[in-house]
Amino acid sequence: MARYVAHLRAGGLAPASVARAMVAVRSLHRFLVVEGSSPSDPTAGLRPPPVPQGLPKALSEEEIGSLLAAVTGEGPGPRRDRAVLELLYGTGMRISELTGLSLPDVAVDEQLVRVLGKGNKERLVPLGRYARQALDAWLGPGGRDAMANARSVRRADSAALFLNVRGGRLTRQGAWGIVRHYGRRAGLEGKLTPHVLRHSCATHMLDHGADIRVVQELLGHASIATTQVYTKVSSERLRAVYDSAHPRAVATTGTDSPAGLT
Repeated sequence: MARYVAHLRAGGLAPASVARAMVAVRSLHRFLVVEGSSPSDPTAGLRPPPVPQGLPKALSEEEIGSLLAAVTGEGPGPRRDRAVLELLYGTGMRISELTGLSLPDVAVDEQLVRVLGKGNKERLVPLGRYARQALDAWLGPGGRDAMANARSVRRADSAALFLNVRGGRLTRQGAWGIVRHYGRRAGLEGKLTPHVLRHSCATHMLDHGADIRVVQELLGHASIATTQVYTKVSSERLRAVYDSAHPRAVATTGTDSPAGLT
């Protein structure tokens, strides 16, 4: 098995691909033992190689601004889409959490939304000014009510916060389509997913000094270790900005100090 792993690595496979291949081989051997086709499992004592933890990819604040500015118009569709994007970025909620929201979950006046997360755990998430404005427009006359009057509305969808053009609850796939559409408009195709907006929310909050425990609560992470990944992202972003902006951050050529500095 060790030779097989070495062969995969020599072939240029990434650690994650090597780990997946090992899982497949181990599953096969376990199956053969259970079926009585093999007397023992030669992979029983082997563990897959560690897979480096990937860093979440966050958009810059300028890219977020371009994305939100890509929503134009005041019809029910643009109002809904603006509210979807503002909530995904402003609250950091998962797309399944967003599409699962119902009208009683939102208290715009109290600036809170109740989110049902993984493991059916509820959390209260604050609404920022832009998210509140977008929700006010969507829930006001000419917004949600215009879509709710569409044909084929199911009773189960009557309380859904976000609706599709047929008056039913907006699905996860439908919300994905909204994000993808405006990502193309903003020139972010290939960089944007709903989860990237969640990553961006967390990263930008930490960039601006938010406490990591607050970010953990906001995102609904069960473990602080999950949230700590974003601290590395923020520190790397800070380093990149520092290197590009500070006159003494990088070595200069031909002089001991940048021009004009003594």
